[in-house]
Amino acid sequence: MTLLALEGALGGFSAAVVRDGIVLATRHVAGNVALEAGLGAVSAVLAEAAVAPNELDRLAVGIGPGGFTGLRITIAYAKSLAQAWELPLVPVSSFDALEYGHDLERAFTVVVGRPGIISARYRDGATIRRASGPIREVLAAVLPANGPEELAVVGAPEDVLAALAEGGSIVKPVAPLVMPPAAAVALAAGAARAAASAHAVSADYGEAPAAKLPSFAKTARPR
Repeated sequence: MTLLALEGALGGFSAAVVRDGIVLATRHVAGNVALEAGLGAVSAVLAEAAVAPNELDRLAVGIGPGGFTGLRITIAYAKSLAQAWELPLVPVSSFDALEYGHDLERAFTVVVGRPGIISARYRDGATIRRASGPIREVLAAVLPANGPEELAVVGAPEDVLAALAEGGSIVKPVAPLVMPPAAAVALAAGAARAAASAHAVSADYGEAPAAKLPSFAKTARPR
């Protein structure tokens, strides 16, 4: 199976081509550049892998949570390519991409949003809890009250690790095993189910945008 994956939620924009579990080529462009550099990166990664669009079996896309602008543009690209090339589209969570390749029975995985804001998932066997918001509120919402003896923490920055330590958690920092993120998305998508249609794929922003327009009901004046 040959896949092309796009990812724009976890910092920058990346693309990867994978065949039968082997990464053939990757591209990563730093910064919020999905709009300007996205299609160029897709063309470059296909050329490096010597794969034509008609040789692809499916497309995959990271659906977040993560950065708003890059995520929105990347999903739009993925949907357009899936429809143009008549390929199934596989959505992959940022949490699954960050954890890919690790054998972790229990994990706390963190995606950084705005300064001081995170989206996080706590997974312990069949138990899954997730939340988005200020760091300490998220920790209180998803972590067990008594805390595990040792907690594998994937992708967390220093401020999250410090807050965990202050709360009494015994932290084992774990770095993502596969980079750039699009390569992890492609590998994870190989065994995942494709969406019913490209239209069914939507972004998981994790939290509401920092600034929202007030609703009409709040701003309208009585006549």
